[in-house]
Amino acid sequence: MTVLVNVIVTLGMLYVVPAGLRLIDPAGLRRAASLWPLPATAGALSLWLPRGMPATALAALYAAACLALAARAPVRLLRGRSLAPPEIAVATALVSPSIAGTALVSERAGYRLFGFDLDILALTVPHFHFAGFTAALVAGLVCRAAFAQPPDGLSRGGAYSVPAGTLLVLLGYFVDDWAELVGAVVLTGGMWAVALLTWREIRPGARDRTTRALLATSAAVLLATMLLALWWAVGEATDVVHPTLTWMAATHGLGNALGFALCSVLAWRRLTADGPRAVPRAAPPTAPRSAPPTDRRLTETSEETSP
Repeated sequence: MTVLVNVIVTLGMLYVVPAGLRLIDPAGLRRAASLWPLPATAGALSLWLPRGMPATALAALYAAACLALAARAPVRLLRGRSLAPPEIAVATALVSPSIAGTALVSERAGYRLFGFDLDILALTVPHFHFAGFTAALVAGLVCRAAFAQPPDGLSRGGAYSVPAGTLLVLLGYFVDDWAELVGAVVLTGGMWAVALLTWREIRPGARDRTTRALLATSAAVLLATMLLALWWAVGEATDVVHPTLTWMAATHGLGNALGFALCSVLAWRRLTADGPRAVPRAAPPTAPRSAPPTDRRLTETSEETSP
C-alpha cells in the first residue's frame, strides 16, 4: 500500500496542485504555481526516504509552502467580500494542502499527531490533496460555470457541501466513526452533484472530443469511488463488512487520483486554454438544450480578489 499511496501523493504534489492554482487564478497565483515544483519535489522526496530527520526536513519545506498557500484563502475572501459558493470552494482548496502537509511532517517524523496511527496520517496526505484540494477546486469551477442563470440548488449544494463534507470528515477524525460517516455522506452528496453538473452541463459544451471524454470519465469515476467511500464509512461506524484500507487505496484512492482529479484538471486546462469564453456554461431553463452555451471562468474576478 505504501508504494501506491506515495505514487498518488507525488502526482498530487507535482502536478495537480500547481495546475489547479493556475485554474484558480492564473494571474494572482502564477508565481506560486511556477515555484510550487520546488517545495513539491522536497515533499515528494520525503515520501521515499525512511522516517527520520532528512525525510522530516524535506516534508517541513513542503508544509511551509502549503501553509503559505492557506494564508491566501482569508485574504481572497476579505478582498472579494464574497461568500458565494464558488469562493468558499476555492478557499477550501487553498487550505486543504496545509492539512496534508502537517500530516506529512508528523508521519515522516514518526510522531503520532493527536494520537493518530502513522498509517492514518499517511492516508491523510492524499485525502487532503484530492478529496480536499482537487474536489473543492472542481466544485468551485463547476459551480461558477453553472451560474449562467440564477444558481440552482444543485450547483450551490455541490459547492457548499464539498467543503462542508471535507471539514466534517476532518472533525470526524477527532470525534468518532459516526461523525466521520456524516461527513462522508455530505461529501459524497456534493461530489455526486459535481459529477451530475459536469456530465449534464459542462461536458456537452466542450469543443473537442478529448475534453468531453476527460469530463465524462471524471464524472463517471466519482459515482463509483464515492460509493466506495460511503461503504467504508458505514463499515467503520457499524462493523458491517467493508473494504480494508489497502483495498480502498487501490480502488477509491487510485480512482479519485487518476480518474477524477487528473482527468478533471486536464479537462479544465483544455477548457480554459482558449481564454475566458472557452468554458461552457449552463443554458437558462427556457433555452433549448442545443443552444450555444455562454462562458465564464472562475478567474473572472481574479484581479479584484487575488492577493
